[in-house]
Amino acid sequence: MIKNIAFGAFLLFSNFFFAQNTAMSGAEAKAFVTKVSSETKEIKTLQSDFTQTKKMDFLDKNIVTYGRMSLKTPNILSWKYTKPYQYSIIFKDNKIFINDQGKKSSVDAKSKTFEKINKLIVGSSNGQMFNDPEFSVAYLKNANYNIAKFTPKSAQLLKYIKQIELSFPKGESTVSQVNMTEASGDTTNIVFKNTKINAPISASEFSL
Repeated sequence: MIKNIAFGAFLLFSNFFFAQNTAMSGAEAKAFVTKVSSETKEIKTLQSDFTQTKKMDFLDKNIVTYGRMSLKTPNILSWKYTKPYQYSIIFKDNKIFINDQGKKSSVDAKSKTFEKINKLIVGSSNGQMFNDPEFSVAYLKNANYNIAKFTPKSAQLLKYIKQIELSFPKGESTVSQVNMTEASGDTTNIVFKNTKINAPISASEFSL
């Protein structure tokens, strides 16, 4: 079932899809990293609604799901899907805890795609994502977003992930979109909205 929650994919809003991406200058990239790293250090909790869409070559229609993401530093992360089905997955203590419509289980956090993208999401809340030794990072921009594009360095990881892009609205320091391309060519997009930072989060969000 892990592959079913390995993020929905590739639904780009038109103002993002048609935007012209250009490389940041060295000074722009440095200023961007400094700003995000500095401001995200103050984040203790973060919660967002999300829409995720997955595009797979062998399916005619995209798979669209909806839910809520909750994060508590340093490394507890919850994804709760509410439509079209109920499904919860929680990352904590180096384990994945799953509730599949009432059927509960836990496994070691060894799903390469899911583990790495969650690591980057957690890193985006504390400014550590840019220092991940497993990825090289390119910095891009367009009229609406600053974009950090992560490419795996190892051949082993490239078997699973081709690249991951984190998009930040101009002037902001939290991620509003995640775009992932898997080695298979399947694509995944997550759009966050109604983001709340440092607001109280019920303990039930991190339990099954």
